[in-house]
Amino acid sequence: MKIESSVVGNKRDKVLRHGEKIIRKKVQRRTKRTAHPPLPRAIQTLFYACREVFHGPGTVPLPLDVQKMQLILDKMKPQDFGLTGDINFFKAKNVANGTPRITYTSIYNCDNFSMCIFFLPPSAVIPLHNHPGMTVFSKLLFGSMHIKAYDWVDPVESDETLPFSQSARLARVEMDTVFTAPCKTSILYPAAGGNIHAFTAVTPCVILDVLGPPYSKEDDRDCTYYRDLAYSRSSDPAEEVKEGNVSYGWLEEIEMPKDLKMDGGQYLGPQIFDSIS
Repeated sequence: MKIESSVVGNKRDKVLRHGEKIIRKKVQRRTKRTAHPPLPRAIQTLFYACREVFHGPGTVPLPLDVQKMQLILDKMKPQDFGLTGDINFFKAKNVANGTPRITYTSIYNCDNFSMCIFFLPPSAVIPLHNHPGMTVFSKLLFGSMHIKAYDWVDPVESDETLPFSQSARLARVEMDTVFTAPCKTSILYPAAGGNIHAFTAVTPCVILDVLGPPYSKEDDRDCTYYRDLAYSRSSDPAEEVKEGNVSYGWLEEIEMPKDLKMDGGQYLGPQIFDSIS
């Protein structure tokens, strides 16, 4: 009797285990069919958008494409690039001889667009520079930054005098304000939106730049630096003029400032999966 009970028990356990195995397989198949595919990381979403929006030299993204990029970038945070509050680029070693050193890291670069991040310690300055033939999205990820941006005034009025230099050119101020993260993405175009701009870090700052197409000396898209001079109709350079709510300045081309200290750094954040399906 004892042996028979054991045999029956073993058979019952075997049937139960078989039933559980069948149930687990059904659940796994059902889960596999109904589960949503994993969402791409924010940086991968941005990469896909760039690939769709930027079409190479001589092109400007369509308004709907600009809107798409802006919506993606507006939501991006430092964590999307593996950045935390304790960022090594802001340590004391980045200040040498009183000049804050700026660090930049390239995330991705191709013929149609590039993505890079700049790390600015407090009071660091990226001086006035242009973006020839480019559309640029600048997203402040961290900190507070002052941005001043100009667009050329064309044609230059014939009765204007150039009180500083015959090489100076009249430009209109498009932006002169402080941004604090989180904030909206700044957008500039080849001839509008503040194509010539300067960044000054009020606090430690991290800024993402997406450029399309990227800089290229071979294709005449090299970076040019400027100094801005007070706009005056008289010989007195201190007599700055504002016409209504519009401000102007004379921009003079200069060599890259010698006190601009930039160091390249390795990008250590989430990697981009570059595959065209």
